[in-house]
Amino acid sequence: MTSTRPALRDRGLLLGVLVVLAVATTDAVLNVQIVGVYSAGALVASMATTAPRTALVGGLAVSLALLGGFWEGNVGTREWGVRVFLCVLLSSLAVVAAALRQRREARLRRLEVIAETAQRALLRGVPSSLGAVGLATRYASASEDALVGGDLYEAVVTPFGVRLVVGDVRGKGLPAVQTAATVLGAFRQAAATEPDLAALARTVDDVVARTVDDEEFVTLVIVELDADRLGLVNLGHHPPLLITPDEVRELAPADPEPPVGLGPRPVTDRHTWARGDRLLVFTDGLVEARDRSGRTFPLEEHAGALRSGDPGEALDALLARLAAFTGRRLADDLALVLAEHR
Repeated sequence: MTSTRPALRDRGLLLGVLVVLAVATTDAVLNVQIVGVYSAGALVASMATTAPRTALVGGLAVSLALLGGFWEGNVGTREWGVRVFLCVLLSSLAVVAAALRQRREARLRRLEVIAETAQRALLRGVPSSLGAVGLATRYASASEDALVGGDLYEAVVTPFGVRLVVGDVRGKGLPAVQTAATVLGAFRQAAATEPDLAALARTVDDVVARTVDDEEFVTLVIVELDADRLGLVNLGHHPPLLITPDEVRELAPADPEPPVGLGPRPVTDRHTWARGDRLLVFTDGLVEARDRSGRTFPLEEHAGALRSGDPGEALDALLARLAAFTGRRLADDLALVLAEHR
């Protein structure tokens, strides 16, 4: 559905231009020699409003330039003719400029729709529950012009339990999105057939190493949730948080490994996964977000709030606290997955 905000903006701009022309007309009547600048109204209109509205302003400007000769008593003179000619020329150029700008903006809007569709296909919606695991995901892009960037997440049901992946691709823009698609494709293909979590991580690493540039890498966390145990492979990523009724604990790897693409040797860490426990997996856009004074977001001070409400409500509350802390400014993309043992 088309927003009414651009239309209101255009109407406001058009009104402002007409007011300027009215003031210029008043000055011309008072013998101030500015009839030649009537076309400035059309030039200003061409920057922000539509071609038909620019033509309306240009027509009004030409009409005022013609009538200005009567006010000044120089109709038919060379000076009057030059001013009218310049007004017609500049107003015509303004209409052409407005039409070209509209065409360019329409093309950009089509490209944005195509990009958004592709990005939504990359990060598919995750259901609110998979088996005995409640889930919620959130994604926030640091760029106003993009829905997603190089952060990624996925959750699938497998014969070995519910498996999650959260990752962060080095770099920005389309190459990062392409690398994220490669990682997700490899994970989706191997997650349901590879019984060993570390072997699954190696498969993802092999695919990335064969298909992306040598300088590219991806920090990654792969999680396996079954009835009472939590399996975790961490490849250069921020440790997830295990939130129990009694504590909030960082699940740091026993042996840190480099990211995918840099030759990791994955190992699986095991942790207790009890009913009511929640697991927050996130990308560095959360813990590296800063306020105006340069302080990073104190996740440990806010993680306890993730116990309240369902997982979706808990993530929304955390994002609200983050927005209040940063003033709604993100320096990096942000992906969050919150899993709950039900």
